[in-house]
Amino acid sequence: MVQEILIDYKKLELKYKDADEEITALLEKAVIGTEGGLRYSTKDIGIRLKYYGKGLSFIALYKKNKLVGVIGLCRRRTLNCGTGYNSTFLRYLSFRNPFQTARVSKKRRKKLTGATETFKQQLFSMFIDPMKLPGVNNASEPHVVYACIEGENERSKNFVRQAGYEHIRSVHTVTFSRFNPSVNPDVSRLAPEEEPVMAQLLAEQYHNYCFYHDQFSFLNHRYYIMKKDNIIVAGVCAIPTTFSIIDFPGIQGWILLNILPYLPYFRRIFRPGEFRFLVLDSIYCREGHENLLADLFESVCASEGHYSAVTWLDTNSGLFKMIKANGRMGVLNKILVTSPGLIFASFPNIGAEEKKKFLKSPMYISGLDLA
Repeated sequence: MVQEILIDYKKLELKYKDADEEITALLEKAVIGTEGGLRYSTKDIGIRLKYYGKGLSFIALYKKNKLVGVIGLCRRRTLNCGTGYNSTFLRYLSFRNPFQTARVSKKRRKKLTGATETFKQQLFSMFIDPMKLPGVNNASEPHVVYACIEGENERSKNFVRQAGYEHIRSVHTVTFSRFNPSVNPDVSRLAPEEEPVMAQLLAEQYHNYCFYHDQFSFLNHRYYIMKKDNIIVAGVCAIPTTFSIIDFPGIQGWILLNILPYLPYFRRIFRPGEFRFLVLDSIYCREGHENLLADLFESVCASEGHYSAVTWLDTNSGLFKMIKANGRMGVLNKILVTSPGLIFASFPNIGAEEKKKFLKSPMYISGLDLA
């Protein structure tokens, strides 16, 4: 079990450690979301942490020896238009009020870069220079650090901005639903021995994307494919997920939480305070078969015993535009409207020309990272 004290400042400590029972317990109680918006907690967090394996570690904040916040560091190798980079995805950004700083001017942000004398300044300095993050083996190698922030979460946005991260992409939540999903005879679960072939098809489809990886593409061997004339024309990995809904303000939220769970058919999608769905990961679609994706999603829902599914896509990707134009995504896609998420990134040791590819290329987003 890895554990290292990074900063010891009066009654505050910052530790680098693997996931343990203490961190799991904190995350089980964590409420995700922004005040005034959708707020929820994720069930089975312990299982989800195990999905990341040894690639996941945490920066843990202690106050008077009590754990009060964590940031997850997800290490992986990603491809940017075919070029591989060591990357770190910041899975959790959760600090209580004393460690959340209001937005500051560029002049003040520049001062923060060199500040090291207080705990908060030391914390910022670690993220201002991501090569100082624990677990980085070679500080001279190119490395990408990135995070997804809710568009309305000003505190988290301020945190990463002050640390020098740039907004590079926007992400949209895409939902799918069926009241009575049915199994399509052309859809089947991919056999484990076929996964290398499917991995190659996915790599080819996402060759011009940035941040591509297949870490969760075949999680628990739950990848489904659709074949036409014995050729794979569409595919997706299905990851069962349940959110406990804490708050969903506004008229839309009131209807979703107080009306729909008690209506025939709609209550199959919404239960009081609970949203049970499939995360759709590693979507594949052979050119010319875009109209079949809805049929694939429906069959997967039927096979997995679910009525709804969710994925997250780059708003400038061809896949998002294609699915958005599809009018068969179901009632949930029409009534559930969310604000785009924002991708912020830092690019230490990466040249300006290579960095442009990250800014111009669509981004691959793993559903598990955002669920």
